[in-house]
Amino acid sequence: MSASIGSDLIRSLQSEIVSLHNRVKELEEENAKLSTRLSECCCEKTRSNSNSVANGGNSVYENGAQIRKSNKTKKKKGTIEHLPKRYVALRVLYFGQRFYGFASEAQLDPTVELILVSLILSNVTTTLIYHMKKCDFPNNTTPPPHPGAPDGKRDLFMVFLQSELFKALEKTRLLVGDRKKSQYSRCGRTDKGVSAVGQVIALFLRSNLKETNENDNMPCEFGQRQDGEIDYVRVLNRALPKDIRVTGWCPVPVGFSARFSCLSREYKYFFWRDDLNISAMEHAGKKFIGEHDFRNFCKMDAANVHHYRRHISSFELIPCNKSFDGNQLWVIKVTGSAFLWHQVRCMVAVLFMVGQGLESPQILEFLLDTDRTQRKPQYAMASEIPLVLQSCQFEGLTFTCSSDAFQALRIHLENECRAYELQAAMYHEALLNLLPEHDRTSLSSGTSKKVASHVPLISRPTERKSFHIACSFGWDRRGVDGTQLKMVNFPGLIMESATVSHRY
Repeated sequence: MSASIGSDLIRSLQSEIVSLHNRVKELEEENAKLSTRLSECCCEKTRSNSNSVANGGNSVYENGAQIRKSNKTKKKKGTIEHLPKRYVALRVLYFGQRFYGFASEAQLDPTVELILVSLILSNVTTTLIYHMKKCDFPNNTTPPPHPGAPDGKRDLFMVFLQSELFKALEKTRLLVGDRKKSQYSRCGRTDKGVSAVGQVIALFLRSNLKETNENDNMPCEFGQRQDGEIDYVRVLNRALPKDIRVTGWCPVPVGFSARFSCLSREYKYFFWRDDLNISAMEHAGKKFIGEHDFRNFCKMDAANVHHYRRHISSFELIPCNKSFDGNQLWVIKVTGSAFLWHQVRCMVAVLFMVGQGLESPQILEFLLDTDRTQRKPQYAMASEIPLVLQSCQFEGLTFTCSSDAFQALRIHLENECRAYELQAAMYHEALLNLLPEHDRTSLSSGTSKKVASHVPLISRPTERKSFHIACSFGWDRRGVDGTQLKMVNFPGLIMESATVSHRY
């Protein structure tokens, strides 16, 4: 049975590679056709003819008409490094949903699409080789990257987001010099799909003031030295896409770092209550408060992180003023000085297991005790879509926004809210249209979803230390409680499964 699953997986990946190779060939052919059509274009021929004319005169005659050649050369876009600049912190909001498929939404020419397909092809090939040589990961988890290698999805998300910001900065000519000289820093590095309403970045921007804090390492007097300054919020929001907005700005000293000067960060995670036991989740969530080693609640990054102790100052579950067919929306609010990679999503995932009655609240004590639980059990993280970076706190920072910029921002967000409410109403209407008349009174009275069998966290396979340090990918042969795991071998693949289950 296991061998059959492994063979099917390999065949599926091989089929995907063949399909991508064929797509690459099609794009190359399409690119060649477009190049041919471009060369046959009349304007291209005219340009070629004009280039072949001798440079002895300023004009030539063709078909009796005088064509005057321009001796003007295209001037290079000048830099504005000589203009005054100041170090500024910007508060930014963005919605991460669009960044799932930004490449497919854009109007791409074949050459750009070819590059993206090649990247996908490279990723699929690596995955296939990994599965053939190492193992297949259970519980819907994915193979780990090479230790120290950047996470492709997260980095691509941040690169695209920063690209949109810098594109707006260059368009509005607020960027002084090149990007390297901007001394850019950001507070939080959110994952692909995660949103933020209180992200903070810092960089040098062009200023209307002759005397700025460019060479001043002392704290700025907030509320002063802003009269007559550029309205950064209004100017940037005119150039940014609708799902990215600047909500405030503040002058900061040159020694300020959006990342390392941050005192605390607050995240919110939205979820529907359904049948979750909120009181059990609240009881379990209180165990997160304080300073703990969260290595069992994160995605390990041993190449860059060697200290896993983090301090959580508050953890709350709060009902929202929003419901759908009797199902209330709730939010988890967690505040801490700093967070590990995927820490909040891992914390929420374990809390959901507690709320579903699959795990006891005491499992948090077990996972936070790294002397007893030295290796993280394998479990799927919570979805990234409901996660929001709510705010970043700094000492002495007060963000300002002009009345005109605030009014424009408020109208924009209100229009977006109305648009999404309309879309939600249309989806609700489509759902009602699928149901018989007598079943439309309550959408929640349908059949319950079948729950997959749950393997207790204490009995699951764990990540091995060499998994992050020595590039030895695979599963530990012992469970969290030391239970020996059964090895299942078949050609090209290795998989392990627990032979016994223990409750604590």
